[in-house]
Amino acid sequence: MRRPRYHANLCAYVCIPMRPGEEWVAFKMAERGGRGSGGHGSLDKSITLPPDEIFRNLENAKRFAIDIGGSLTKLAYYSTVQHKVARVRSFDHSGKDIENEPLYEITVQEEITARLHFIKFENTYIETCLDFIKDHLVNTETKVIKATGGGAYKFKDLIEKKLGLKVDKEDVMTCLIKGCNFVLRNIPHEVFAYQKDSDTEFRFQTNDPNIFPYLLVNIGSGVSIVKVETEDKFEWIGGSSIGGGTFWGLGALLTKTKKFDELLQLASKGQHTNVDMLVKDVYGGAYQTLGLSGNLIASSFGKSTTADKEFSKEDMAKSLLHMISNDIGQLACLYAKLHNLEKIYFGGFFIRGHPVTMRTITYSINFFSKGEVQALFLRHEGYLGAIGAFLKGAEQDNPNQYSWGENYAGSSGLMSTSPDVYPMQRTRSGTFDMLEMDRLERPLVNLPLLKDPSTYIPDTVDLTDDAMARKYWLTCFEEALDGVAKRAAASQPDSMDALERAEKFRQKYWNKLQTLRQQPFAYGTLTVRSLLDTREHCLNEFNFPDPYSKIKQKENGIALKCFHSVIESLDSLDWEERQFALVKGLLAGNVFDWGAKAVSDVLESEPQFGFEEAKSKLQERPWLQDSYNQWLERLKEGPPHKCALIFTDNSGIDIILGVFPFVRELLSRGTEVILACNSGPALNDVTYSESLIVTERIAAMDPIIQSALKEEKLLLVQTGSSSPCLDLSRLDKGLAVLVRERKTDLVIIEGMGRAIHTNYYAAFKCESLKLAVIKNSWLADRLGGKIFSVIFKYEVPCQ
Repeated sequence: MRRPRYHANLCAYVCIPMRPGEEWVAFKMAERGGRGSGGHGSLDKSITLPPDEIFRNLENAKRFAIDIGGSLTKLAYYSTVQHKVARVRSFDHSGKDIENEPLYEITVQEEITARLHFIKFENTYIETCLDFIKDHLVNTETKVIKATGGGAYKFKDLIEKKLGLKVDKEDVMTCLIKGCNFVLRNIPHEVFAYQKDSDTEFRFQTNDPNIFPYLLVNIGSGVSIVKVETEDKFEWIGGSSIGGGTFWGLGALLTKTKKFDELLQLASKGQHTNVDMLVKDVYGGAYQTLGLSGNLIASSFGKSTTADKEFSKEDMAKSLLHMISNDIGQLACLYAKLHNLEKIYFGGFFIRGHPVTMRTITYSINFFSKGEVQALFLRHEGYLGAIGAFLKGAEQDNPNQYSWGENYAGSSGLMSTSPDVYPMQRTRSGTFDMLEMDRLERPLVNLPLLKDPSTYIPDTVDLTDDAMARKYWLTCFEEALDGVAKRAAASQPDSMDALERAEKFRQKYWNKLQTLRQQPFAYGTLTVRSLLDTREHCLNEFNFPDPYSKIKQKENGIALKCFHSVIESLDSLDWEERQFALVKGLLAGNVFDWGAKAVSDVLESEPQFGFEEAKSKLQERPWLQDSYNQWLERLKEGPPHKCALIFTDNSGIDIILGVFPFVRELLSRGTEVILACNSGPALNDVTYSESLIVTERIAAMDPIIQSALKEEKLLLVQTGSSSPCLDLSRLDKGLAVLVRERKTDLVIIEGMGRAIHTNYYAAFKCESLKLAVIKNSWLADRLGGKIFSVIFKYEVPCQ
């Protein structure tokens, strides 16, 4: 990091930690009232701000919005991001000897996608940040910046002067609602309940596909209560003048503490019972006739009228916090009951992620609703206004027609301010928090076959709750990191900077893992899926779009050469023997998973390890989960399924020698098949584009597959995902439409990532089959088995 240079003028240096384990950024604070802003608390322009860490991709920014509150500024902008993608293209093999030719061509191309950036920082730094943006901004398509928040008026002239953009002010509440709808719709782990006395502070909620109606309680200086019914229909139904400003103002008078955060810090150390009069102080115990606990507050500050002593600042601050929070909680409950609403989201600067405010609000809501209503908070609550203002300015592009996904590589994550949870936690003062959202190519929706989308939870184990599992998997991913970085660099042998980029990837992902060790809730519920997805995001960030592309190309080519002999062998068996051989083939194919260390070690050390060797590794029946007999009975006695939806896993032997013979058998029974593959690469999983080439080659060898393709009884589709796991609440809309049209009545999910780490407990409206081989010793032991134990779950929905 560049060392700060002292100038002749009086100045102070503030070191700002970006994220745990990452470089610090040096800010040089000039004397107040310096050049430019005339008292906005300006900073000298010569500070060091790394654009790749804060104002990322600023040179490609297209549109801006800003939300300026009493103490924090939230900046939003849209940019186009250029990154590398791996493409596969079939060779023209006509008239050639293809025995030793690669199956297809792999090229790495540049692709441009859209990204939303949101940055949050203290108003103290606004002038410096505007200067930095101005100096680094290459081009913008608009001459207007949408602005909201009280500070939009205060800083209007400064913004227009610095950026040369006209400030167009937007209504605060409209922006908040638009922003809230956006995060509820696009970020799966957005909503959480706060639980102070549990192992983890944050209890994330299952995303309900029906986000409306809800109550938004915005606690700023006062309290606004808004009922939201649809995307554009909402109304202010009530509020109170007793809000955050009341707490701040009375707190300042009582404690002489002028800073809001310091006042909350005092409250967190205080004991309100020293100041408040409790029920037991009045009645000598509980008031049993009314069912009131003796520890319930009967009168806020009640003891100050009788006690002949000075109260501490901490105790007074805590009493005041309870008084304000209880009032707001009761008000919110009454309005929710009046309007028959079950979901109440709290936001505003009074909340701002502070544990002490969330705890008191949670207690109040629980008490006054008798546990029927839960206080809910938003992980990105601080960005709602900026998001809404941006959306208002981008209406002509209709951003809501797309689905968006959080980019973990460029987002700070939720940070607790509780010193008990994270002793190394950066101070709230002087930090920059970031949120990045990538526009996805296609809209994502629920799988229509889910039994109840509102209660569907993709992940099998919540690592946020399970400390032992969390420790194991974080260590597992740390130990695998050097190998992943090595694999990434080796995938681009002709690149001069591949090693450098691989090391940057390694450092970034390592830092993410250390953050998650301290704050497992940073990106929502911590799961094996989120750890895998974060790794994929970091690989893409440093232009490693598909580190396993050459391995997949080679393994697909080898497997295709064996396809005909495998089919011949299967066709020689009688019906019942063939059914078991098909299932065993599916399971053996699933062994070939480069994401499992036990397997990758074998594949690297034993190149001859193949299909038959994999079969010999499988657990003998009875399997760890074994409902094969029920499946066989269903095939014998029941009619053919109308249509089967199969979610595929690995390239090579898995899809070619495992999945396709199984598909062929279903087609022979008269069942149509939808084969769903990842839209983008992840580990050695087969992608949609690779599956098209593989299927074309198989069809040339097999008349059943060829006929099914021609008659559209075999359909290949993309899932909309680029993950080794599977979230059935975020699937390609085209896939969902096809599932409905074909009246799909069988779902087949294969692989450890898709059928064990996720969807192990997923319930469907139709029959389902979940198959996997457990290739991790720790997980096998957890499930009561050994490595290479088999999961075969055939489930029929209750009538």
